[in-house]
Amino acid sequence: MNKIKTKLLVPNKLDIDVDSNKAKVEVYPFEKGYGITLAHPIRRVLLASTVGFAPIAIKIDGVAHEFDSIKGVLEDVATFIINLKNVRFKIKEEVEEVEVSYNFSGSKELFGKDLDNDKIEIVTPDTYIATLNEDATLNFSLIIKKGMGFVASENIRDDIPSDYIALDAFFSPIKSAIYDIENILVEDETDFEKVIFTIETDGQIAPDDALKDAVNKLFSQFAIFTEKFDVVQNVEFEENLDDEYKILTDTIDSLNLRSRSFNCLNNAAIKYIGELVLMGSNEIAKIKNLGKKSLDEITEKLDSIGFNVNEPLPDNVKKLLKKEIEKLKEES
Repeated sequence: MNKIKTKLLVPNKLDIDVDSNKAKVEVYPFEKGYGITLAHPIRRVLLASTVGFAPIAIKIDGVAHEFDSIKGVLEDVATFIINLKNVRFKIKEEVEEVEVSYNFSGSKELFGKDLDNDKIEIVTPDTYIATLNEDATLNFSLIIKKGMGFVASENIRDDIPSDYIALDAFFSPIKSAIYDIENILVEDETDFEKVIFTIETDGQIAPDDALKDAVNKLFSQFAIFTEKFDVVQNVEFEENLDDEYKILTDTIDSLNLRSRSFNCLNNAAIKYIGELVLMGSNEIAKIKNLGKKSLDEITEKLDSIGFNVNEPLPDNVKKLLKKEIEKLKEES
């Protein structure tokens, strides 16, 4: 059943799990239909506008065009170039373009790691490139450039030296970016949404950094509106305790303490379980007329619901819990 609303719920949960070049990111809760409103443009920006590095041109000694062959090399030039495109480069310095040269001779299997030098880092070191025989001499140069998306070779030819062969350049470091939308429960309503991003990169950029970059790019597209209209830029998030901590807002009677222990706490104006957890064992022991037996009982009861009074809560949980307890006391 739909309720009358005057404002939208603002998502206030962001969970990120990064494992090497893969990340799972969960954002929630969204109003119904707003999950895809956020997810689709972020995915598009990730795929099309994440900055990466790629070879845009190659020069090979003794080779006139991409349909030639290389003496002593198993692969022809076309196959050699295709294999090179599978290697993912990263410029080490803060420059947008570098030229690198290589010289190989004799019997050898050539892999991505063989191209690593002081100018570029190879993030796919095990990628196969070519096989050279004992008579081979392979001298070649590459122009590596920073860019976004895909640029066809015909759009590159005018920007490179005449003795280089232009290459199709696929800059994007994003291997995959997908999202799922799940329904979640918020209070008594089940039609709120959670967006789950799964992002994988080739190693040129960390997946969580890629997401951060995409969100910043998306926000920049809205900048014109902040200049022309009175747009609210600072949103105050209404944070809530996670489910695992909500029990701390229950009253102390739910602990089923002995009368003596309960009365000591009640006389000290302690009403909620969270107050005990926030105090810790040393402060609890100072409560007037609370003996060791009562302290042990309280500690055991708290342990039984998953809270050790000698282990402090995370700072953000402390802040939220104090705020929630103050609110409950004002309302009671």
